[in-house]
Amino acid sequence: MLKPFKLHFCAFFVVVVTAVLVAPAANAAIKLTSPEAALLSVMNQTRQAHGLAALRIDPNLLRAARWQSSDMASKGYFAHGAFAQRMNAFRVRGPRMGENLAWGNGSFGTPQVIVREWLKSPAHRENLLRAGYRRVGIGAAVGTYSGVAGARMVTADFAGR
Repeated sequence: MLKPFKLHFCAFFVVVVTAVLVAPAANAAIKLTSPEAALLSVMNQTRQAHGLAALRIDPNLLRAARWQSSDMASKGYFAHGAFAQRMNAFRVRGPRMGENLAWGNGSFGTPQVIVREWLKSPAHRENLLRAGYRRVGIGAAVGTYSGVAGARMVTADFAGR
Protein backbone atom coordinates (compact mmCIF):
# COMPACT_ATOMS: atom_id res chain seq x y z
CA MET A 1 0.00 0.00 0.00
CA LEU A 2 1.29 3.45 -0.92
CA LYS A 3 1.77 6.01 1.80
CA PRO A 4 -0.23 9.28 1.43
CA PHE A 5 2.86 11.28 0.34
CA LYS A 6 3.75 8.77 -2.37
CA LEU A 7 0.12 8.61 -3.49
CA HIS A 8 -0.09 12.41 -3.80
CA PHE A 9 3.26 12.52 -5.57
CA CYS A 10 2.16 9.84 -8.04
CA ALA A 11 -1.10 11.67 -8.73
CA PHE A 12 0.78 14.95 -9.21
CA PHE A 13 3.26 13.25 -11.55
CA VAL A 14 0.44 11.81 -13.68
CA VAL A 15 -1.23 15.24 -13.93
CA VAL A 16 2.02 16.95 -14.93
CA VAL A 17 2.91 14.32 -17.54
CA THR A 18 -0.61 14.45 -18.98
CA ALA A 19 -0.51 18.25 -19.16
CA VAL A 20 2.86 18.19 -20.91
CA LEU A 21 1.70 15.62 -23.46
CA VAL A 22 -1.76 17.10 -24.10
CA ALA A 23 -0.93 20.86 -24.10
CA PRO A 24 1.15 20.82 -27.29
CA ALA A 25 -1.57 18.84 -29.06
CA ALA A 26 -4.21 21.36 -28.00
CA ASN A 27 -2.08 24.30 -29.16
CA ALA A 28 -1.21 22.51 -32.42
CA ALA A 29 -4.90 22.65 -33.34
CA ILE A 30 -4.88 26.45 -33.19
CA LYS A 31 -4.72 27.79 -36.73
CA LEU A 32 -4.35 31.50 -37.29
CA THR A 33 -5.34 33.16 -40.52
CA SER A 34 -2.54 34.86 -42.43
CA PRO A 35 -3.54 38.38 -41.21
CA GLU A 36 -3.79 37.13 -37.60
CA ALA A 37 -0.40 35.39 -37.76
CA ALA A 38 1.22 38.45 -39.32
CA LEU A 39 -0.15 40.73 -36.60
CA LEU A 40 0.99 38.34 -33.85
CA SER A 41 4.46 38.32 -35.37
CA VAL A 42 4.71 42.13 -35.40
CA MET A 43 3.27 42.34 -31.87
CA ASN A 44 5.86 39.85 -30.59
CA GLN A 45 8.71 41.59 -32.45
CA THR A 46 7.65 44.82 -30.74
CA ARG A 47 7.48 43.15 -27.33
CA GLN A 48 10.89 41.56 -27.87
CA ALA A 49 12.35 44.97 -28.79
CA HIS A 50 11.09 46.19 -25.40
CA GLY A 51 12.57 43.20 -23.51
CA LEU A 52 9.22 41.45 -23.02
CA ALA A 53 8.19 37.83 -23.41
CA ALA A 54 6.29 36.80 -26.51
CA LEU A 55 2.52 36.47 -26.40
CA ARG A 56 1.07 33.03 -26.99
CA ILE A 57 -2.29 32.32 -28.51
CA ASP A 58 -5.02 31.33 -26.07
CA PRO A 59 -7.94 29.45 -27.68
CA ASN A 60 -10.63 31.22 -25.62
CA LEU A 61 -9.16 34.66 -26.30
CA LEU A 62 -8.86 33.74 -29.98
CA ARG A 63 -12.55 32.86 -30.20
CA ALA A 64 -13.53 36.03 -28.33
CA ALA A 65 -11.39 38.26 -30.57
CA ARG A 66 -12.61 36.61 -33.75
CA TRP A 67 -16.21 37.00 -32.65
CA GLN A 68 -15.72 40.71 -31.92
CA SER A 69 -14.00 41.42 -35.24
CA SER A 70 -16.63 39.48 -37.19
CA ASP A 71 -19.45 41.23 -35.36
CA MET A 72 -17.96 44.67 -36.04
CA ALA A 73 -17.31 43.83 -39.70
CA SER A 74 -20.77 42.40 -40.34
CA LYS A 75 -22.67 45.15 -38.49
CA GLY A 76 -20.47 48.10 -39.50
CA TYR A 77 -19.48 49.44 -36.07
CA PHE A 78 -16.20 49.99 -34.23
CA ALA A 79 -16.41 49.61 -30.44
CA HIS A 80 -15.41 47.34 -27.59
CA GLY A 81 -19.01 46.59 -26.68
CA ALA A 82 -19.72 44.52 -23.58
CA PHE A 83 -16.10 43.44 -23.06
CA ALA A 84 -16.47 41.85 -19.60
CA GLN A 85 -19.55 39.90 -20.63
CA ARG A 86 -17.80 38.68 -23.78
CA MET A 87 -14.79 37.50 -21.77
CA ASN A 88 -17.14 35.61 -19.45
CA ALA A 89 -19.09 34.13 -22.36
CA PHE A 90 -15.88 32.81 -23.93
CA ARG A 91 -14.60 31.57 -20.55
CA VAL A 92 -11.53 33.75 -20.52
CA ARG A 93 -9.83 33.61 -17.13
CA GLY A 94 -7.16 35.73 -15.55
CA PRO A 95 -6.68 38.45 -13.00
CA ARG A 96 -6.38 41.12 -15.70
CA MET A 97 -7.63 41.49 -19.27
CA GLY A 98 -7.43 44.12 -21.98
CA GLU A 99 -8.41 44.75 -25.56
CA ASN A 100 -7.03 46.69 -28.51
CA LEU A 101 -9.10 47.39 -31.61
CA ALA A 102 -8.03 48.68 -34.99
CA TRP A 103 -9.45 49.12 -38.43
CA GLY A 104 -7.91 50.08 -41.69
CA ASN A 105 -8.01 49.70 -45.43
CA GLY A 106 -5.11 48.99 -47.78
CA SER A 107 -1.78 50.00 -46.27
CA PHE A 108 -3.61 51.35 -43.20
CA GLY A 109 -4.71 47.80 -42.35
CA THR A 110 -1.23 46.25 -42.28
CA PRO A 111 0.16 44.78 -39.05
CA GLN A 112 3.03 47.28 -39.04
CA VAL A 113 0.69 50.29 -39.22
CA ILE A 114 -1.72 48.81 -36.66
CA VAL A 115 1.07 48.22 -34.12
CA ARG A 116 2.62 51.63 -34.86
CA GLU A 117 -0.72 53.32 -34.14
CA TRP A 118 -1.26 51.27 -30.97
CA LEU A 119 2.16 52.40 -29.73
CA LYS A 120 1.11 56.05 -30.20
CA SER A 121 -1.92 55.61 -27.94
CA PRO A 122 -1.14 55.35 -24.19
CA ALA A 123 -3.93 52.86 -23.42
CA HIS A 124 -3.20 50.63 -26.43
CA ARG A 125 0.54 50.83 -25.79
CA GLU A 126 -0.03 49.78 -22.18
CA ASN A 127 -1.93 46.67 -23.30
CA LEU A 128 0.60 45.70 -25.96
CA LEU A 129 3.62 46.21 -23.69
CA ARG A 130 2.19 44.98 -20.39
CA ALA A 131 4.71 42.47 -19.05
CA GLY A 132 2.01 40.48 -17.23
CA TYR A 133 0.06 39.82 -20.40
CA ARG A 134 1.30 36.52 -21.79
CA ARG A 135 -1.82 35.26 -23.61
CA VAL A 136 -3.57 36.82 -26.58
CA GLY A 137 -6.30 36.19 -29.08
CA ILE A 138 -6.35 37.98 -32.41
CA GLY A 139 -9.29 38.28 -34.74
CA ALA A 140 -9.35 39.93 -38.16
CA ALA A 141 -12.40 40.29 -40.38
CA VAL A 142 -13.23 42.35 -43.45
CA GLY A 143 -16.39 44.38 -43.88
CA THR A 144 -17.65 47.89 -44.52
CA TYR A 145 -17.08 50.56 -41.91
CA SER A 146 -17.69 54.28 -42.15
CA GLY A 147 -18.47 53.93 -45.85
CA VAL A 148 -15.19 52.12 -46.55
CA ALA A 149 -15.66 48.72 -48.21
CA GLY A 150 -12.92 46.19 -47.54
CA ALA A 151 -12.11 47.62 -44.12
CA ARG A 152 -10.12 45.19 -41.97
CA MET A 153 -11.49 45.07 -38.42
CA VAL A 154 -8.96 43.82 -35.87
CA THR A 155 -9.35 42.78 -32.25
CA ALA A 156 -6.51 41.78 -29.91
CA ASP A 157 -7.67 40.42 -26.55
CA PHE A 158 -5.04 40.08 -23.83
CA ALA A 159 -5.00 38.23 -20.49
CA GLY A 160 -2.55 37.70 -17.69
CA ARG A 161 -1.52 39.62 -14.63
